[in-house]
Amino acid sequence: MKIFHSGKRVKMKKRVLITGGTKGIGLEVAKIMLDLKYEVIVAGRDFTNFPLKENSDVEMIEVDLSDLDNLPEFISKVGDIDVLVNNAGYMQPKYTYDNYPKEAKEKLMNVDLHAPVELMNAFSINMKKKKYGRIVNTASIAGQIGHPDVWYGIAKAGLINATKIYAKLLGAEGITVNCVAPSAAQTDMQNDNEEARKKAFKAAVVTNRFAEPEEVAKAIVWLADDCPEYINGITIDINNTFYAR
Repeated sequence: MKIFHSGKRVKMKKRVLITGGTKGIGLEVAKIMLDLKYEVIVAGRDFTNFPLKENSDVEMIEVDLSDLDNLPEFISKVGDIDVLVNNAGYMQPKYTYDNYPKEAKEKLMNVDLHAPVELMNAFSINMKKKKYGRIVNTASIAGQIGHPDVWYGIAKAGLINATKIYAKLLGAEGITVNCVAPSAAQTDMQNDNEEARKKAFKAAVVTNRFAEPEEVAKAIVWLADDCPEYINGITIDINNTFYAR
């Protein structure tokens, strides 16, 4: 994006919003985007241990995406952006398909599906005016092959489909909408998983390990920054043969 001032062309930094950017995959995305000279806006619930808080190119906005009533104020605080990375998400493996409290289900669906869709709706308005935008959604292999946390799998499957829908809706406006679908990554999300389940996840890939957050982040950043316009509406599988297709 460029503006003109006093007869001189001044190149302005592009602005990226990363939800769930305080740790794990989102944090790695923020670090790489800073290296690429983006102005980074990180949305999260707790910035106590956020390692980038002293960086002048990072803006921190505290928000709980499980409460959709927070979204209008949050969107107003963020303002105009060039890139949206819908990365926030979580699962609740302690619940089973036949014993899943209503409140827990609604909270998960809000964070993992409803909020990302509402943010695409909101931030694409100014992207359409500029005829430029990049949207990347962090889905999951759980949305492709199923998951023991049934509502997590349902939400991520919905996000993959929403990616295809919004790519069709926005593609003619210069906006690409893509997503990544990683298998289990070495993040705090594994803290609530049972050891037997973690062992089974590792055994399903050829290197017998979880993905590193940076490995997923690099794919997200490529889609957000250097990806050709003709690559639109796709899902990049990041699962090391767990789901080879």
